[in-house]
Amino acid sequence: MENETIENINKPSSDSMQESADAIKHKQTFSDNELSRQLFGEYNRNLQKIGNALDVAVHARGNTVIIEGDPIAVRLARNILDQLYDLLKSGYPIYPNDVDYAVSVLSADDRTRLKDIFMDTVYITAKKRSITPKSMAQKEYIDAIRNFDIVFGIGPAGTGKTYLAMAMAVAALSKGIVNRIILTRPAVEAGEALGFLPGDLAEKVNPYLRPLYDALHDMMRFEKASNLIQQGVIEVAPLAFMRGRTLNDSFIILDEAQNTTTEQMKMFLTRLGFNSKAVITGDITQVDLPANRPSGLIEAQKILQRIDGIQFIFFTKIDVVRHRLVQEVIQAYEELDERKKKGTASG
Repeated sequence: MENETIENINKPSSDSMQESADAIKHKQTFSDNELSRQLFGEYNRNLQKIGNALDVAVHARGNTVIIEGDPIAVRLARNILDQLYDLLKSGYPIYPNDVDYAVSVLSADDRTRLKDIFMDTVYITAKKRSITPKSMAQKEYIDAIRNFDIVFGIGPAGTGKTYLAMAMAVAALSKGIVNRIILTRPAVEAGEALGFLPGDLAEKVNPYLRPLYDALHDMMRFEKASNLIQQGVIEVAPLAFMRGRTLNDSFIILDEAQNTTTEQMKMFLTRLGFNSKAVITGDITQVDLPANRPSGLIEAQKILQRIDGIQFIFFTKIDVVRHRLVQEVIQAYEELDERKKKGTASG
């Protein structure tokens, strides 16, 4: 791979103030034809993504990329391309979303090594797709789950909190580290008073547990997951069903924990038995409890952070790994909340 900074292309006149550094043009050549094609993307769409995100001009001529723009942005674009190419050389397939993640990660800290994040394989699904972290916070989350018995993942929707915890649980089960997986969440919309709903017990609670089933079936063949559920190796149940139990040799995930009460959170955390891990996920901006009921997750965040052996990982909108518009939706609501706090919100 050859790199060459060709020239300064904007030189301010001596009688004008220089508002920014001179724009530059940088040429970068990649030696492998096939890897270059994968790096650039179909119709050079990966290069366009980088150019649009960093406000630089990016053009390809054969295996050579020419980047023009602000020097800092050009250096960042070069760093992104170098690291993505290095991932390709290591056998990691680059998808369009990976380019977005790379831009986000390296824009936040250009010293980050993408290999340390993207090549930390958590689990390989039945469809042979590797599940890996896509941001530094996700990497820290995965490492925390490996090293601590109780981990809280707190942040907005779409940051991979539940999905990565599920992948870690399935990996632990497949390696024989635990004997069962327990997936639970509070059925807060029904107040966990499910008797008024039609159908048998499974039909009553399944609507609240559907997201957990969806994540599970994304990692395992449907038939295998169903068999493990029937055998009790994987249990999907509302939080109220955890009361009075001691959970040994288990990987337990409590999802939507912002909707637990203080009593429910205490009950859940005291279920943990020997050789077990608990991962608690939630978004403290999305509490559905009545106004007079404090969130067990918010209280846990306040009182448990100093306990050795319990780890808290916090996600932000830059960790969102869903559609790019999800980040913008989160940003819009954060700005609305700020205006409300300042008393300047308008309809």
